[in-house]
Amino acid sequence: MKVKDKLKIIQGNIQEACEKSNRNPEEITVIAVTKYVTIDRAAEAVEAGVVHLGENRDEGLLAKQEVLRDKPIWHFIGSLQTRKVKNIINQVDYIHSLDRLSLAIEVNKRAQKQINCFVQVNVSGEESKQGLSYEEVTDFVMSLKDYEKIRICGLMTMAPLTANESMLRSCFRSLKELQCKIQNLKLENAPCTELSMGMSNDYMIAIEEGATMVRIGTALVGEEE
Repeated sequence: MKVKDKLKIIQGNIQEACEKSNRNPEEITVIAVTKYVTIDRAAEAVEAGVVHLGENRDEGLLAKQEVLRDKPIWHFIGSLQTRKVKNIINQVDYIHSLDRLSLAIEVNKRAQKQINCFVQVNVSGEESKQGLSYEEVTDFVMSLKDYEKIRICGLMTMAPLTANESMLRSCFRSLKELQCKIQNLKLENAPCTELSMGMSNDYMIAIEEGATMVRIGTALVGEEE
């Protein structure tokens, strides 16, 4: 299926989720996760009207940027090794995986401009997932107040791979509660207005629970023709 047709389906689903939760669909940003697809498929997504692209490896990001240049808004959505920061930091608009002080130090050192960063939170507590625990996030955000190149735009989580809707809702709801807590601190470096949560299998639930950015791969750019 062509990306433009998949995008129409997703937009309809977003409309439905927003109606259920009394939200405005314009509040929702779709990030096409292009890490497993070719440059041509990523270009097709941009041609279809997708503005935001997400990559999780520096090589994939840079290869696609050579062709697509600055047409999309670029998101780095994968775990970021400190030694790789220099390769991508001035090529992206958002980082979704800030999860430790050593990484923050390197981002702040290498960035030529202020970077929008999401703090990655391991809400589910799964050992296989990276990110700070729920309890660590507030202190971590406050510790970054003097890092002038880092703007904490929001929080990110990856929900468990489960069909259990109540478990998913609990995970997303917890992140929303934490976001509100940080917002209420009114920190200049951490407006924390965004929530990056929800993927191909659970983005409608994530939207109902407060997501502002959804990271969609398979349902949007999968199944290349």
